[in-house]
Amino acid sequence: MTAVQGEWHKTACILCENNCGLLIQLEDRRFAKIRGDKEHVASAGYTCNKALRLDHYQNGGARLTAPLRREADGSFTEIDWDTAISEVAARLTAVRDQHGGDKIFYYGGGGQGNHLGGAYSTALRRALGARYRSSALAQEKTGEGWVDAHLTGSHTTGDFEHAEVSVFLGKNPWQSHGVPRARTVLQQIAKDPARTMIVLDPVRTETADLADIHLQLRPGTDAWCLTAILAVLVQDDLVDHAFLAEHTSGSEAVLHELSGIDVAAYAETAGVPEALVRAAAQRIGTAASVATYEDLGVQQSPNSTLISYLNKLLWLLTGNFAKPGGMHPHSWMAPLAGYSREVKRTPVTGARILGGMVPCNSIAEEILTDHPARFRAMIVESSNPAHSLADSAAFRQALDALELVVVIDVAMTETARYADYVLPAASQFEKWEATFFNLEFPHNTFHLRAPVLDPLPGTLSEPEMYARLLRELGVVGSGKLAVLRTAAKLGRRPYKWAFAALLATDKSLAGVAPYVLYETLGPTLPDDARAAAVLWALAQRIAKVYPAAMRRAGHRDADALFDAILAGRSGVTFTVDDYADAWDYLPHPDKRIPVAITELLPALRGLADTPATHTTTEFPFVLAAGERRSFTANTIFRDDTWRRRDPEGALRLNPDDADRLGLSTGDQARITTRRGSAIAAVEINDRMQPGHASLPNGLGLDLPTGDTTHRTGVAANELTDLTWRDAIAGTPWHKHVPARIEPLPQA
Repeated sequence: MTAVQGEWHKTACILCENNCGLLIQLEDRRFAKIRGDKEHVASAGYTCNKALRLDHYQNGGARLTAPLRREADGSFTEIDWDTAISEVAARLTAVRDQHGGDKIFYYGGGGQGNHLGGAYSTALRRALGARYRSSALAQEKTGEGWVDAHLTGSHTTGDFEHAEVSVFLGKNPWQSHGVPRARTVLQQIAKDPARTMIVLDPVRTETADLADIHLQLRPGTDAWCLTAILAVLVQDDLVDHAFLAEHTSGSEAVLHELSGIDVAAYAETAGVPEALVRAAAQRIGTAASVATYEDLGVQQSPNSTLISYLNKLLWLLTGNFAKPGGMHPHSWMAPLAGYSREVKRTPVTGARILGGMVPCNSIAEEILTDHPARFRAMIVESSNPAHSLADSAAFRQALDALELVVVIDVAMTETARYADYVLPAASQFEKWEATFFNLEFPHNTFHLRAPVLDPLPGTLSEPEMYARLLRELGVVGSGKLAVLRTAAKLGRRPYKWAFAALLATDKSLAGVAPYVLYETLGPTLPDDARAAAVLWALAQRIAKVYPAAMRRAGHRDADALFDAILAGRSGVTFTVDDYADAWDYLPHPDKRIPVAITELLPALRGLADTPATHTTTEFPFVLAAGERRSFTANTIFRDDTWRRRDPEGALRLNPDDADRLGLSTGDQARITTRRGSAIAAVEINDRMQPGHASLPNGLGLDLPTGDTTHRTGVAANELTDLTWRDAIAGTPWHKHVPARIEPLPQA
């Protein structure tokens, strides 16, 4: 494509799961102006300040423009694409043939905005026999997903635009979004006297400022606070007995556990006034509708899987499912994870694999061993685990121990520096892209984004990289591809028949179907939208699984939906449900929700004897490593100049703590944990409780400056500990790191 100067190009933000629609105006290759797309089917013109700085992603960092090969002395040499593909394919084949394809580990599959590459990576993984994978979701959502698998069978979403009571647990939508049009919706709730916002958070966040009830609990005590609220619901008879009788099973066991809870004692453990706990429970129990949202503040803290269960009991016991303002399952363009109650185990440590993903805190342990089943090679796509996973030092050691590391990215990341091969990707605005964060009900939307710019010379899209590797491996015979190419030229219907017939005669092709689609249907798509070929198969799936909802959205069949996706520059609504349809999403034969999760009831019962404090005299602070702030984002911003405020990512401290330590705003302090230490500038901030400190996410990158690198702010995972993890899901305690804070000695 040739970029048209002065024209507004439709695309979307790539910084969080909402992927708000944007309009971008170009000057050469720079994003001269950015604004919200009012025609976007989901965001309708809404955007936040972070999206308006996306030129710092596209043009702010040092890009890779040629494949790199690591030499014996540790240096990197530029090589051409044919050499890179040939050598990478040969090295992957050698690992597979010597150790087994299951020793090739895959990490990533896209960030907040690029998922199409991940869709095509499945074909390469299947061809190699690579069974194990992980991603950032395994640092956050796998515990919640496992709970969802037991209860509703899939992800649930809250209708905050209409909820009478909105509950946010460890969630600050003002900064982290997640709720569509977050700031607008939060302000609407705050201004409506008939509606109530309840926030559980140890920090007085911007969302807490708007809340009617802020339960400012002690860090790490969310489970006790939630249990106290649930106990009040049960003991004061605020549960919806009719809903439980008609739509659930096993509720008696849950009600029995909660009936004996000492509310006053649990509130005291949480550091929250009992009266406030009771007020929150009363409001939840008497509301016409309740929606809840949990996020990293609790999902990366102690007892996170139990907290996910307790969160869902809030709306289950009060009957807030399948109605306006409540909680709902939803359709999927493509599921982001597996929602299964089956628990598989990692080959070395036996860690639980939930949602199909290896726990991130277990990856290094699966490598740093002499066990014969250890991982031997790693493919990392559009991710930076050497920076984002707990205990960066241990992860770097694991990367060094592997026989082969292949990194696919736009820049020389902290992970790429440990790679054997670095394959340079086109940016997210230089290729056809999409995300599968399609999480809404009753209207669910999808946005296929056209490229805004031509790729930088020397870069490729991830789907093209995977296609070249699979061609080199000779996975599919040329004759089969020729048949499908001929059928594709005749039209979609003949292609569908030929594709189905070929799969029926050769079932092995199912595993590499995305590649087959890319090679055969892809070249027939308009505007060189070859990477969108996999969406044709997903449209067929939607027509099969959600036919009525698809037709309500205005699509007569799968091909009509696919054509709408290809043409819809502001996205399309692909399903429209009625509220009663929520029950059809339940996988249980009796369509009842089994509210008693056998493994978690003992954990609930055992809270009375579970330690609520993990600090010590040596490490007396709880450090939240990775707080969302107005000028922090994920690390695809490899350009520190995008920040207009808090440019160094200050360590936030309560005034009492700062006074006791003799620190003032702007001073330097040393933070020490079991795993390391770092120096940060101090910001005195009364939003923090005494004994609680925070560092922001997104800083501490090693960015190039001439022949060297510089680091701004703290790389928080130099301080975190991979052994601090949830007992069930293995998710890290990034938001609950025991630490010591000291002033730097005066020179």
